[in-house]
Amino acid sequence: MNDLTAAKNKSLILSDVVKTYVMGTEKVHALRGVSINITRNEYVAIMGPSGSGKSTLMNVIGCLDVPTSGEYFLAGEPVAMMSESQLAETRNRMIGFVFQTFNLIPRADVFHNVEMPLIYGGMSRPERRARTEHAIERVGLTDRMHHKPNELSGGQRQRVAIARALVYEPSLILADEPTGNLDSKTGDEIMAMFDELHAAGQTIVVVTHEDYIAEHALRTIRLKDGLIEQDERHDKRRTQFTLPGAEPSEAHSAAGLESA
Repeated sequence: MNDLTAAKNKSLILSDVVKTYVMGTEKVHALRGVSINITRNEYVAIMGPSGSGKSTLMNVIGCLDVPTSGEYFLAGEPVAMMSESQLAETRNRMIGFVFQTFNLIPRADVFHNVEMPLIYGGMSRPERRARTEHAIERVGLTDRMHHKPNELSGGQRQRVAIARALVYEPSLILADEPTGNLDSKTGDEIMAMFDELHAAGQTIVVVTHEDYIAEHALRTIRLKDGLIEQDERHDKRRTQFTLPGAEPSEAHSAAGLESA
């Protein structure tokens, strides 16, 4: 099997990725040769202390930055040598971002916040409307569709961000500290939603410094000094939350999101 064929069978492949920043007369070696293969429908947590390279790795995976050297394939597409415009297109089509700070447009309602990636992608209005309404329904916010972010709770705003991440049906959901601005109960509900998305077939990478968040994943990658210190797979999720009103047997169904 050649390298490209192998890449097409993975959601994400990084091969000997190095990232070096030049700061004045010094070089900062943020990543020192990181190789990771993540298959479709994996649920991975990336962890590491400050200065470990965790944020740099997230930026490379999210096509927000490119490696100094090494290869990166996302769903079979070579990313490492893309231009800025190509990176922007790849981010829009193939990656759904969920950030700690939600990153919603304050003056736009829920519908238009979720619809925005489709507008950038040039999708027709009828298809945009259908996809946007479906994504909002999946996160249980149909009755809040025309509310603005300041009229929503923190948990609801994060669910809007998740709907926006889902609307383009991306290859990868990349979540950066997704519960960092939420209380523990609301954070549990958001993580239960990620569990449900994974059960429905979504590939998810969560960047976190919290062990209890990482315990939702089925694989944990720990970084230290720009290198992978540990890459551990778990037979089953260590922490299991069900969504409000769901029976335990429904926790791994693909249809539980509406009750969140």
